[in-house]
Amino acid sequence: MLRQLVIRDVVLIDRLTIDFGPGLGALTGETGAGKSILLDSLGLALGMRADSGLVRAGQDAAAVTAEFELGSDHAASTLLDEAGVEVDPGEPLIFRRTLKADGGSRAFLAGGPVPAATLREIGSGLVEIHGQHDDRGLLNPKGHRALLDSFGRVDGGPVARAWARLAELRAELARVEAVQADADKNREWLDHSIAELAKLEPEEGEEAALAERRAAMKQFARIQEDLDGLADLFGGADGGLSQLRQAARRLERIADAHPMLSEALAALDRGLIEAGDAEDKVERARSELAYSPTDLDEAEARLFDLRGLARKHRVEPDELAALLVRMQEERAALDRGDERLGELQQALEAAEADYAAAAATLSQARRQAAQRLDAAVESELPPLKLEAARFKTVVAPAEAGPSGADRVEFEVSTNPGAPFGPLTKIASGGELSRFILALKVALAEEGGASTMIFDEIDRGVGGAVASAIGERLHRLASRSQLLVVTHSPQVAARARHHYRIEKSHGAEGTRTTIRLLDPDERREEIARMLSGAAVTDEARAQAARLLETA
Repeated sequence: MLRQLVIRDVVLIDRLTIDFGPGLGALTGETGAGKSILLDSLGLALGMRADSGLVRAGQDAAAVTAEFELGSDHAASTLLDEAGVEVDPGEPLIFRRTLKADGGSRAFLAGGPVPAATLREIGSGLVEIHGQHDDRGLLNPKGHRALLDSFGRVDGGPVARAWARLAELRAELARVEAVQADADKNREWLDHSIAELAKLEPEEGEEAALAERRAAMKQFARIQEDLDGLADLFGGADGGLSQLRQAARRLERIADAHPMLSEALAALDRGLIEAGDAEDKVERARSELAYSPTDLDEAEARLFDLRGLARKHRVEPDELAALLVRMQEERAALDRGDERLGELQQALEAAEADYAAAAATLSQARRQAAQRLDAAVESELPPLKLEAARFKTVVAPAEAGPSGADRVEFEVSTNPGAPFGPLTKIASGGELSRFILALKVALAEEGGASTMIFDEIDRGVGGAVASAIGERLHRLASRSQLLVVTHSPQVAARARHHYRIEKSHGAEGTRTTIRLLDPDERREEIARMLSGAAVTDEARAQAARLLETA
């Protein structure tokens, strides 16, 4: 509920503080007194477009503060939390906007600076302004579906969840398809590379071992002639060892002849042992180093293949074995991707069927709610002197989305046999205001903003129609705070609080003020509205009767 509005230096208002109460409040005054200034000021505080023309002439800046009382469970609490705005329990929520004469503005909420868009977003849930320039969706088809759903208590949850699941699957399917498309381009190359590597069967450390073996074989080629010569020198009948053994046998026959010969035999025996050991080592080395030309060719060919594949795949030769494993895993992933793709396509088909079923159920619920809303609105039309008019809620197919696959639009026909069309194109100004009121009354039980403002919604009507408007405004005010800018005494008499907007002219220029009327002043104001400039006793008596019967 709007508790207070403080206006400083806005157009014709220099300093003004207005306290508002619950229920229906009427704002009256002579034409041109400045009622639009009040609405423009409130709009400025709620984040609407800042027009530097609102700054009072001769002043540097204007400021408007709007104070609201919120219940603990008000929907705005969620928006405040999302915006990071803290309001202590029981404390009012204060909107403040300043506007400089050069056009610059600043916005504040609960004492802290915020973007004007935040004021606008949160303020839209607190105040509705209805009239020929309604801004709450009654004239905007974009908001009609939400209004119908609220009226019919239509549960859009199943459709929203089905759409979320559908969107999730579509995104995942698109991602997997993109991956698979890229993978398919490489599938042939991957198969060829795997076959090539698998045929080679590379092993970690193999390149170093082959290089070492090739080096050894090349070294053997260089010393093979020497090794063969050593074998000839060691072995054979004429070899060195054979000669030494013959010498040892001769020494053995004569060793007893002299001690030196015995020592010579002993030395020769030791030499034979060492020489034999040397022969064995040379022979073993020769055996181990020995190779065939085919072995060297094979080793060099494998080294060439290993190093060639390593260069091709831009890895080290020792990494080829691990590369083969990775490629095999990638190839297996392609097969799994194909399986995943099939699974996702099946899941998507099922999700599309689920969404279609939920959307069809929602559409049916909306059509049923539309019939009830049409009946509710049309029951309000005759008392508003719109008995020839018809109201229709159109529920038509539309592009599917999280809110279903329906387009909802309110249409009217103002004369028998006339075609239906959008409210703004079919209804005249006065009719439009009354259609809005009828629709708002029909939608009232479904809730809305805690404060509603009707701007001259009774324009161009009087008598019984004005009384019907007043009765309906009074009914709406039983559920929320309602302010009405009116020229109708029948409507003003229904108000719980009556404010008069006045314009005065003095030495300091023209000023607009607003004040709450006491009972006597209120009767006098309604009498003025009945009779015009000259207030008669008859008008005062009629005003008293209106107040008594309201």
